[in-house]
Formats: sequence, structure tokens, C-alpha cells
Amino acid sequence: MFEMNETDLRVPLTEYSFEQRFDERGAIRWMQDNWSRSFLYAAVYAALVFGGQHYMKARPKMNLRLPLVLWSLSLAVFSVVGALRTGSYMFHILSSSGFRRSICDQSFYNGPVSKFWAYAFVLSKAPELGDTAFIVLRKQKLLFLHWYHHITVLLYSWYSYKDMVAGGGWFMTMNYSVHALMYSYYAARAAGLSVPRPLAVLITSAQISQMAMGVTVSGLVYRWMHHADCPSRLDNITWAALMYLSYLLLFSNFFYQTYLRRHPHPKTTKTE
Repeated sequence: MFEMNETDLRVPLTEYSFEQRFDERGAIRWMQDNWSRSFLYAAVYAALVFGGQHYMKARPKMNLRLPLVLWSLSLAVFSVVGALRTGSYMFHILSSSGFRRSICDQSFYNGPVSKFWAYAFVLSKAPELGDTAFIVLRKQKLLFLHWYHHITVLLYSWYSYKDMVAGGGWFMTMNYSVHALMYSYYAARAAGLSVPRPLAVLITSAQISQMAMGVTVSGLVYRWMHHADCPSRLDNITWAALMYLSYLLLFSNFFYQTYLRRHPHPKTTKTE
């Protein structure tokens, strides 16, 4: 386990009582002992997804509008609060210690404000798998990008939290922020609200920016990992870089196919 480095906290940060009481050492120990369960969850998820698709083939699609609204709204609120809390801590590190320290700092895992939300972030990747149930039961098109993204984020998040590697603060803050937009959009759509198309374009653009920044952070951690204050391992950096690069390509392709490519209009059949 890496030795913890802590950012300069001369400027006090306001914490809620549950954040102060959170036992991050116990959480880290639990993840070190149990992180491999993520493979079991991923396998069960894949079996249910593709088995569910087969099951639904001969059955009518379900509506599920109200459950989808509640599900998306719950994740939207969680992501908004997580983005605000980790974002405030990230801003503190950037303003007090600079960009390099924000990349290398480990105090996201045990510092005030952020320690609870770091653990909540990695745990949330398991229940977020439930997103796919709505796609399967409503018989919507299931993209490779969707299930691949869910599985790999779960595996990498649990794998990385146990070692408290550098770069985690950026990964968490970016993901919380993008999910705050994304799940709010999903909740509004599920509720039947009219959502302007540019908002969907903005969300996908934010996702692409997140992936590009993920590749950048991975590269900077590799550059600085040999310094004592930027702890990581080559295997972790390799997986992170490959994961974010694959996301960057997949989300960019999705953006092109959805918003830029001209789809031919279907031919109409003449009727007499």
C-alpha cells in the first residue's frame, strides 16, 4: 500500500458530520480484501443482460416510465452532490497547491470532504449497472459502448481505490460532474419533458472531454510516477490509459454517428 501524501489544508474546508465520521481506513481495508468481487458482479451483470435480452425477445416491452424517472433522478441527485463535494476539494487543491499536486495528490482518499465521496463513488459503480435493466426490459437498442463502459469502470474503480493511486481525484470529479448532467437529462426525458437537442450534444461533448482528460492524466501520472509524491504503478497506468483511450474512440464514434453523419431518408412506398 502506498504511503499517503496529504495536501496543504491551511484553508479549512467545511465538512458535514457524516463526512467527518466516515472511517476511510476501514473502507480502504475492505476494498483491499474484497475488490475482486467486482469480477463476480461484472459476470452476473453480463449474464443477466444478455440472458434478459433473450428472455424479452418473445415478450412485449415494458413501459417503466415512473421507475425510470425515480432511478435517474436518484442518480442525478447523488452525482450533483458528489460533483459539488469532490469539486470543492479539487478547487482547493488547485488553488492552494497547483495543477501537478492535483494530479498526484492522494488525499482525495482520506482528506476532509472528499474521503466519503471517493468511497461512495467506487461503490456506486455496482448499482449503476442497473441502468441496463431499463434498456433490456424496454427493448431498446443496447450499444456495445453502454455495457462495456459499465463493466470496465466498475473493475477499474475498485481495482484502483484499494491502492489509492495518483490521478483518482480527477477521475472521480470528472465522472461525478458528467453524470450529474447525464442523469438529469435522463430523468427529464423519462418524465416526458421536452429537452433541447443541443443539451444532448453538450453531454456527449462533455463525455469526450472527460475521456481526453483521462488519457492526459494517465500520461502525466506516468511521467511523474517515479517521484515520491506521485504514487502509482505501471500496470494501473496502462489499464487506465487503455480504458480512457477506448472510451475516447467509442464516444467520438457515437458523437459522429449520432450528430454529424447524414443518415439517408428511408424510401417511401407508393400507394394507389
